[in-house]
Amino acid sequence: MEKKLLHTPVGVRDIYGEECAKKLHIQSKIHNILSGYGYRDIQTPAFEFFDIFSKEKGSVLSKNMYKFFDREGNTLVLRPDMTPSIARAASKYYMDEDMPIRFCYEADSFINHSEYQGKLKQFTQEGAELIGDNTSDADAEIVVMVIDAMLASGLREFQIEIGQVDFFKGIVEETGIDEETQEKLHELIEIKNYFGVEELISNTDISDDKKKVFLSFSELFGSLDMLDRAAKLTGNKKALKALERLVKLYHILEEYGYEKYVSFDLGMLSKFHYYTGVILKAYTYGTGDAIVTGGRYDSLIKQYGKSAPAIGFAINVDQLMVALSRQKIEVEVDYSNSMVLYKTVHQKQAISFATAMRNKGHKIVLMRKRSSISEDQYKEYALRMGIDKVYTIISPDKMRVDDYTNDTSEEKSIGTEE
Repeated sequence: MEKKLLHTPVGVRDIYGEECAKKLHIQSKIHNILSGYGYRDIQTPAFEFFDIFSKEKGSVLSKNMYKFFDREGNTLVLRPDMTPSIARAASKYYMDEDMPIRFCYEADSFINHSEYQGKLKQFTQEGAELIGDNTSDADAEIVVMVIDAMLASGLREFQIEIGQVDFFKGIVEETGIDEETQEKLHELIEIKNYFGVEELISNTDISDDKKKVFLSFSELFGSLDMLDRAAKLTGNKKALKALERLVKLYHILEEYGYEKYVSFDLGMLSKFHYYTGVILKAYTYGTGDAIVTGGRYDSLIKQYGKSAPAIGFAINVDQLMVALSRQKIEVEVDYSNSMVLYKTVHQKQAISFATAMRNKGHKIVLMRKRSSISEDQYKEYALRMGIDKVYTIISPDKMRVDDYTNDTSEEKSIGTEE
């Protein structure tokens, strides 16, 4: 039993040492990008009322949430998705704000994935939400921030796939098929099961021209010219308006010089049903899952009482770190420390020197030397802990400096080290 308690449950893991330092460094770089666009930090609770994420909100399925009860018998859940939490907070604190609101965040989310999926059940998300702006300029700002964040992390080869759920919705609403069939069709297209799509629509009363559109979803991906081909497949106003929106978005991205990072996929739908327009996913080598997901959710916030359009994205930082590692992209962090080693008689000098070094920005471990531990043992400890330099106080005004990176050792006067 004691050994079992040393292990974490399936789907969660400890992150420590240099790996943790690298993850925090990447998060800091991404945060600098988001704050550079004027986004302000927000923190929401790790658990909330179940209704915040209920099926009606279009969030994670109930069976995939971690649920528990408070003392009053209310059903609570660990946060599975940041967007509904931020939508709730915006409705509570910015109910009367008519102008755009920009939020950014770093937080862990929790989804009870099947153990066979091999996914983390606790994962770090870093993202942004732009509330109160329904323009294509807002769409572009979100996409551009994703690209800048990917570049800041060190990635160079990645692709942002952009879809438009209104293209699918416009066509499917026109068919008049029942809600259950719509849901099944949505699911089949989302997972790219086009054999299933063909079988499903063959058993419906959908007209041949509409069937042709659904069967064409497997080919509706690519660059700008694909949108022209898609426009010729339908006369549905909602679907055509969705395509026009993507064209506008593309031209704005051209102004940034970022069009090379973008492709379109009209068959890209989402398991989150609160998305209403542009949706996006970012992919790179080394991971099979999207490292970024996002999109427009113009109707979600209304469910919490505030009528406002919105768009946002979330970066799965853990997936991003996997991709960086597998692509052998080095995350440069200063993980090294220095150590001041002293005997009790030299405590005053050691504290004074360590404080002065910390004030200069150095990372200093202060350790009193024990007679039962040899010099070699201290050296071995330093190397295990990533300590590359040891200052040993040997007299009130002298110290020995052992630099393990250069394999040098010399005596200096205390206070001469920069």
